[in-house]
Amino acid sequence: MEKITSFTINHLSLLPGVYVSRKDKIGEETVTTFDIRMTRPNCEPVMNTAEVHTIEHLGATFLRNEESIRDRVLYFGPMGCRTGFYLLLAGDYQSQDIVPLMNAMFTFIRDYEGVVPGAAARDCGNYLDMNLPMAKYLAGKYLSEVLTGIDSSRLYYPD
Repeated sequence: MEKITSFTINHLSLLPGVYVSRKDKIGEETVTTFDIRMTRPNCEPVMNTAEVHTIEHLGATFLRNEESIRDRVLYFGPMGCRTGFYLLLAGDYQSQDIVPLMNAMFTFIRDYEGVVPGAAARDCGNYLDMNLPMAKYLAGKYLSEVLTGIDSSRLYYPD
């Protein structure tokens, strides 16, 4: 069996960042999959499910309400390894194209106050597994340590 693309990335040298994971053609449209890597794989602790779940709810809500991109968002959700998220956008994008969007999204998460959207039994299959304070902390950490002054070492996968 052929190894899938995401398993060919050297996770031992992968830094937190914003990476193009793959590009696929669906008919005439390109779909760009982004790797929004928040923690360093196999070096830092992974994120707990409660904060991952909270970031997922807040990130998806932000993206699907953001006028400039809402019609291009196909998916935003966590990686199984809990080191980051995948964002799928309709269109042919580069990592640097979405850095302003990621800055806005993670600022929204960092500054969010109130009830997490969809955190109710009627709306979510595991609504009690949420941790807004930790999600806000992780969003702020990602903003200050990764997105602020981001350079090519965090925009392109290592060799």
